[in-house]
Amino acid sequence: MKTLLTLDGVSKRYGALTVTDNITLSVAQGETLGILGPNGAGKTTLFNLISGDVRADRGRVTFGGQDISVLPAHKRCCLGIGRSYQIPQPYGAMTVFENCLVAATFGGGLAEKDAYPVCVDVLEKTGLLKKANQLAGSLTLLDRKRLELARALSTQPKLLLLDEIAGGLTEHEAKQLVDEIRKIKAQGITMIWIEHVVHALLAVADRLLVINFGARLAEGLPDAVMNDADVKRVYMGLEV
Repeated sequence: MKTLLTLDGVSKRYGALTVTDNITLSVAQGETLGILGPNGAGKTTLFNLISGDVRADRGRVTFGGQDISVLPAHKRCCLGIGRSYQIPQPYGAMTVFENCLVAATFGGGLAEKDAYPVCVDVLEKTGLLKKANQLAGSLTLLDRKRLELARALSTQPKLLLLDEIAGGLTEHEAKQLVDEIRKIKAQGITMIWIEHVVHALLAVADRLLVINFGARLAEGLPDAVMNDADVKRVYMGLEV
């Protein structure tokens, strides 16, 4: 498969604290990479380095064969990197549809007339079409999570970054969201998904990366990674 994203020795420090330590990885087009790690392991910082919210101190980020290491977040979004945030951040005073319209026009670079059908399609796929004219600030947590997903998809991403999108949901709600993410995966969109709800992640991910203290702990096929002795000890707290 063709490689879409490459991180080569990417590191980020805040003073004396190394948050991301020499991470090297590749993600193939159409693949879903799941990322696990304890709280404070550096997972969200890794996303920020990919999306451009934060610039790496060292290393290189390549997307679609282009070095994007110094590009700001809005330019990376226009190239095809869309993301959700762990805590939903909708424009609460705008409708659900308007939230997606902002993403499609400013994030995806579409003209407004071209953005309308894209937004309608995305809202239908994420189960929000009937709530298109509802104010985003009035949504339930599940629907706010869906809106995070819908806004990211409205940018028409080649790479979708999902940051703990199942966090805080009931088991039934998480299952609904996983079903929607599976449909997105079936469309061939490349995804990287950070998640603490392990069973949700395992239902979708082709490969897992576990990081601890900003460094790679284990990487590989899901079953092999989840049975790794270091992963059981560090992430699950099991002595093996």
